[in-house]
Amino acid sequence: IGCGGGLLSEALARAGAEVVGIDLAPAGLAAARAHAADEGLSIEYLEEDVETHAARMSGAYDVITCMELLEHVPDPAAIVAASADAVRPGGSVFFSTISRNLKSFLLAIVAAEHVLRLVPRGTHEYARLIRPSELAGWCRASGLNVNDISGMHYNPLTGVHRLGASPDVNYLCHTVRVERA
Repeated sequence: IGCGGGLLSEALARAGAEVVGIDLAPAGLAAARAHAADEGLSIEYLEEDVETHAARMSGAYDVITCMELLEHVPDPAAIVAASADAVRPGGSVFFSTISRNLKSFLLAIVAAEHVLRLVPRGTHEYARLIRPSELAGWCRASGLNVNDISGMHYNPLTGVHRLGASPDVNYLCHTVRVERA
């Protein structure tokens, strides 16, 4: 969900997954389609919102990823609910986003956007960042059990990413869809 230019979609397809990527940005989807074709990867890319897709494909997926999208949409709880609708009972949904606190403001906005210029200025709005407790609440309300929340840490000097215990800035949330009643 929110596949953009298809980086994760391509990695999953190379690992043997059957991949469907959805996004609302035509330019990103065009780039994703072209790159997948150049790489000989079979990926279905759709320009469709997640709510419409979930209504059409209820319970159809074993795994859903929604990476670095929730902090950019007007109703992240609706994206979580639609993700829960689209995954089969027992299936996994992974979310990644940025926490809302002083540390994340300093690192994800001030440092990443203004000092290091890793992403364009204005990419993130502090008010749209999401505390892990908020995401966990939306997940539970949507029928997703939270299995794990881990921090995602990036060292800009070494270019190394790693998972860790602290979800203070970026974090990854793994959930599992409960059986439907």
